[in-house]
Amino acid sequence: MKLGINKWADSPFGKNVSNKSSFFIHNLSFAESYDSISLQTILPTILSITPKLQILKRYYLCPMHIDILTVLPELLESPFRHSMMKRAQEKGILSIAVHGLRKWAVNEYGQIDDYQYGGGAGMVMMCEPLAKAIEELSQQRKFDEIIYMTPDGNTLNQKTVNNLSLKENLLIICGHYKGIDQRIRDHFVTREISIGDYVLSGGELAAAILVDAVGRVIPGVLNDETSALTDSFQDNLLAPPVYTRPEDFRGWKVPDALMSGDHKKIDEWRLEQAIQRTKDRRPDIMNE
Repeated sequence: MKLGINKWADSPFGKNVSNKSSFFIHNLSFAESYDSISLQTILPTILSITPKLQILKRYYLCPMHIDILTVLPELLESPFRHSMMKRAQEKGILSIAVHGLRKWAVNEYGQIDDYQYGGGAGMVMMCEPLAKAIEELSQQRKFDEIIYMTPDGNTLNQKTVNNLSLKENLLIICGHYKGIDQRIRDHFVTREISIGDYVLSGGELAAAILVDAVGRVIPGVLNDETSALTDSFQDNLLAPPVYTRPEDFRGWKVPDALMSGDHKKIDEWRLEQAIQRTKDRRPDIMNE
């Protein structure tokens, strides 16, 4: 995701905003330079400065496009047809294209894998189909990242998700069998991501997790952008406990602070709870 700074500056909205607003707009253009800064961290501040800047969400944020290469495209039919991902696509904020790799098979039988050199169990996804697919798709758009989902990649975290949400075009490769030929990883892949220290039958479910995590923090996907900002891991903290009606359920009552109506007191309670929960459950992330 990138902000069309020049388009904004030349627009009637951009010419009439205050200097303070312009300061935030120009800072936003540098957000991608810092891994720890996400567009979502800055956007609520911008939108709070003047109602005119609400136009940003509709006209000045470029939609994200994600291509996915997979041996089993059927596995990815459901995840993107429901809930937030469906809404994001309907709003035109996010577009997702799933491509069956057999379209680029090496023969009429649809072959895309072969035995590995050196022997051993398990097939390896071949260079030729993957290279052809990547090169053909790259003619349609310039990819900011070509991502390979693999158990030996860097473990996915919120910092990576925020960073990827700033991109415009992503290509995700789903591994299968014993994985893909190392030469594709060496010469095409720009980032390798794992969703945890375990192995799945293929990278399709991992790709769905990545797309969902990235998609939900793109401005405009959630009805309230600040909702994503209070999620676990956004500030190296877990989210605090949440409660809803009824106030008293079987004698289990909602904490008094949340019922006080005092927003400062509520914020302080939530921060205290988030810190304590993180200390108890994930002290490792507090030092990141």
